[in-house]
Amino acid sequence: MSVLPQWNLAPLDGREAAVPAERPPLQLRPPRHRVERRAIAWWTAQAALLVLPLLAALLVCALLIPPARFWLLLALVVVGVLGLAYIGVMPQWRYRVHRWETTEDAVYTSAGWLSQEWRVAPMSRIQTVDTVRGPLQQLFNLSSVTVTTASAAGPLTIDGLDREVAADVVARLTETTQATPGDAT
Repeated sequence: MSVLPQWNLAPLDGREAAVPAERPPLQLRPPRHRVERRAIAWWTAQAALLVLPLLAALLVCALLIPPARFWLLLALVVVGVLGLAYIGVMPQWRYRVHRWETTEDAVYTSAGWLSQEWRVAPMSRIQTVDTVRGPLQQLFNLSSVTVTTASAAGPLTIDGLDREVAADVVARLTETTQATPGDAT
């Protein structure tokens, strides 16, 4: 499959000149691919690493500061209930929402769990493609792919990809963007 534009010959002042054929405009649509199922465990671990130290700090403070013990234990219960709900619900919800897809024309993403966002980046606008593997991602054999464009909305990020899938996506995007005409601005 060629990623180069189709050309039509159109008369121009009695001569024929090559001009790019019209492509249909890109449509904002749901991407087709889910992230790796292991992303649920990764997001759960991230949430636990956020909530559990806060609970531990509240418990220690409640034990060490008797005059504020009632309020600290109350805060511990509230944070515990909300934190456990966050740990239990957020990763599952994010997995249901997160989607991604790359085509010859664009990168499509759907992300978020509380605030959901759908984005499309045309290949001609892509400036860089990066892979990130933090310590927790390495533990779960996952990667994130970041596609940077000139958009004021910032880069598109695809979290929770299998490490090998992410490497393939980066290679394909790099190859496609190099072959796509445009100034990426």
